[in-house]
Amino acid sequence: MTTPLRIQFVCLGNICRSPVAEGVFRALVDQAGLTARFEVASAGTGRWHVGEPPHAMTQAVARGRGVDLSAQRARHFGVDDLDAFDEVLAMDAQNLAHIRALLRPTHRARVGLLLDELGAAARVREVPDPYGGDRDGFERVHTLVERACAALLERLTAHH
Repeated sequence: MTTPLRIQFVCLGNICRSPVAEGVFRALVDQAGLTARFEVASAGTGRWHVGEPPHAMTQAVARGRGVDLSAQRARHFGVDDLDAFDEVLAMDAQNLAHIRALLRPTHRARVGLLLDELGAAARVREVPDPYGGDRDGFERVHTLVERACAALLERLTAHH
């Protein structure tokens, strides 16, 4: 058996965007029967919410789309994650810059923006932070993340 690909999604607090990406990607992997081929996680560059579950609205929107995030707990992104994961995908440019500031040539992770997975089909490059907004913002995040995670899975299964 081959070593699973380790994928991590990163946002600011790890309670809105990256938990959705973790949950959606995990669900897609499970639906495709590829669970043994991937390990999926998420983290935040900020420490404010460490140990907390995803935001209530994040969970409600995900649950409405068949994705359960209730077991997730926020964790802090650290430099060790750049060796622990094969792919580290940020939700926006600010978090990508934070990650890249830690990145050294010896780290193994491929680092990028999640929405770059959509290529030319992307209308935006960053997943907007819905924190403090209304349900529509959380729905938009989920839709963007679903599309990007499907493209990510397609890329990773085509090359591995």
